[in-house]
Amino acid sequence: MLRLAAASLAGTAIEFYDFFVYGTAAALVLGPLFFPTFSPLAGTLAAFATFGVGFVARPLGSVLFGHIGDRHGRRPVLVGSLLLTGASTVAVGCVPTFDSIGVAAPVLLLVLRFLQGLGLGGEWGGAVLLTAEHAPADRRGLWSSFPQVGPSVGFVLANGAVLTLSATLTEAQFAAWGWRVPFWAAGVLALVGLWLRSSLTESPSFLGIDDHARVPLAEVVRDHWRLVLLTAGALSVGYAIFYAVTTWSLAYATERLGVSRTVMLTCVMAAVVTKGALTPVAAVLGDRYGRRPLCLAGCAAAALSMFPMVALLATGAPLLIFLGFLMALVSFVTMFGVIAAYLPELYEPRVRCTGAAVGYNLGGVLGGALTPIVATALAEQGGRVPWGVGAYLTGMALLSLGCFALLPETRPVRVPVAAAEAAAG
Repeated sequence: MLRLAAASLAGTAIEFYDFFVYGTAAALVLGPLFFPTFSPLAGTLAAFATFGVGFVARPLGSVLFGHIGDRHGRRPVLVGSLLLTGASTVAVGCVPTFDSIGVAAPVLLLVLRFLQGLGLGGEWGGAVLLTAEHAPADRRGLWSSFPQVGPSVGFVLANGAVLTLSATLTEAQFAAWGWRVPFWAAGVLALVGLWLRSSLTESPSFLGIDDHARVPLAEVVRDHWRLVLLTAGALSVGYAIFYAVTTWSLAYATERLGVSRTVMLTCVMAAVVTKGALTPVAAVLGDRYGRRPLCLAGCAAAALSMFPMVALLATGAPLLIFLGFLMALVSFVTMFGVIAAYLPELYEPRVRCTGAAVGYNLGGVLGGALTPIVATALAEQGGRVPWGVGAYLTGMALLSLGCFALLPETRPVRVPVAAAEAAAG
C-alpha cells in the first residue's frame, strides 16, 4: 500500500503541477503576452478564460478515460493521462506570443489548455481508484488521501518554480522567456511519473468484475444521474475556494492592491503547504467519524470564512493575507481530505471510474472554471474590499452544503470482534 500510495501521490503531483503552472502564469503574465490589444482588465479576463477551458475539458477527459478505466482497467488510465497532460504542458511553453504569430497564439494556447484538462480529467479517477480499491476498508480514507496530497505538492512545485524565476530574473527577462521554464520542466516530471507508475498492479475490484459495462457513461446517465449532479454541486465550493485563493487573488492583489508578486506567491504557497499537511488528518477523521459529517462541517466553515478572507486580503498585509488564505483552505481540506474515499464508495465498481470522475470534474467546471472570471468582474465593481467576491463564495458554500446533505454516508460499518465471532458461529 505504501508503494502504491506513494506512486499515486507522485503522479497526481506531477499532473497538477502541469495544471497549476498555467493558472499562475495566467494570473501574472499571459494577459499582456497573448492579449496585448486588450485593456489590463480585459487581458486578465481573457487569460482566465483560457484557464477555464481546462476545466470544461476535464469532464470530457473523465468520460474518455473513465470508459478506458471501466472497460480495460485503472492502470492504463494513469499512463495515458500523464502522457497527454505532460506533452501539452511542454507545448504551452513553446507557443510564440501574439507579437510573433498574431491571433494564432491565443488559439494555440486555448487548444493546449483543452488538452491539459482532458488529461487531468482522467488522472484523478485512475489514481484515486487504484489506491482506494487496494486499501483495506477501515483505512480507505487514509490511504486514498495520498493522491489528494498530490495537488498541494504540485501547486508548491509550480509556484516555487515561478517564485524562484520571479525573484532571480528582471521583469523583462521573466516576460521574455522566464515564464516558459516551468512549462518545459513538465517534460522531465512526466518521465519520472511514468517510471514510478510502470510497476503498479491492477485494482482487485476491477479484476473481480465479471460483467464490464459496455458503455459506462450510458449506465451512469441512466442509473446515477442524480448522484452525479449532487456530487458535482457538493464539490463546487472546494474548487471555488481553491482557485479564488491560488489564482484570482494573485491577479487582484498584484494589480489592484500593489502587493508584490513574490509576497503573494509566498503567502499562497505557505497556506497550500499547510493544507497538504492537514489532508491525511482529515482523512483519518473521516475513517473514524464518517465522510459526510466532515464534508458538512467543511461547507459550514467555508460559509462562515469567505467574508473574513476577502477582508483580510484587502488589507494588503502579508501576515493577514496568509491567515485569510489559511482559514479558507482549512475549510476546503476538511471536505476534500475525505473525497477520495467518499466518491468511489458512492458508485458501484462496474461504472466507478466514469461516475466518480465525471462528478468530480463537473464540480470543477462549476467552481473552478468560473470563479477567477466571476471574482475578477465582481472585484472590479466594488471598492477596496471585494465584498461581492465574498458573497459569491458564500453562496457556493451554501449550495454545496445542501448537496452534501442529500448524499448518504458510505463509511464501512465496523463490526465489533465479539459480534463478528458470534456471527461466524
